[in-house]
Amino acid sequence: MRMEYNKIVSVTGLPGLYELINTKSDGAVVRSLEDKSTKFASSRIHNFSHLESIEVYTTGENVNLVEVFHAMEESGSSVPAAKDESEIKKYFEKVYPDIDFERVYNSDLKKMIKWFEVLKKNNIEIKISEPEEETETTIEEEEKKEPEKKEETKSSKPTKSEKSKKTAEKAEDKTEKKSPASKSDKSAKKASPKKKK
Repeated sequence: MRMEYNKIVSVTGLPGLYELINTKSDGAVVRSLEDKSTKFASSRIHNFSHLESIEVYTTGENVNLVEVFHAMEESGSSVPAAKDESEIKKYFEKVYPDIDFERVYNSDLKKMIKWFEVLKKNNIEIKISEPEEETETTIEEEEKKEPEKKEETKSSKPTKSEKSKKTAEKAEDKTEKKSPASKSDKSAKKASPKKKK
């Protein structure tokens, strides 16, 4: 079964990338993309970062890491060795020149190269999952529904004349319920304790 990009995580304190197998209240079960070993990582010790949620600083607005990976794919340039810092910077200046190299450190650039190589080695398609499109459509649907709801609420609110009619009806119901017999029963009840005295 092919691994999905949205299940790939980086785990602090552990090298490389991992596939998220199962989450628990106190951590997660992860599988290494490099040696395929499975382990439990406690959330007390480790933090988990989904690759699809990671953003990269640029000279403009931040971009998703996916955009940088796509630029690396499309460039056709060979990826430099992770140890050669000067070559790594030159590579990213060519592939994605908008990166803010003052805020994105060499260690980050190295990490991006390592992650890119691991993803390619495991034939993982680098793409963001699509719930965003669904949320957009649902928002549009809600906007369409909203005026209908407003109309319903307007019609459901009784007018002043309707309110006065209802109160008059209620008053009539009360007078009908209170028959002369019921009044005499109450007076008899009130009189009964006096008799006991």
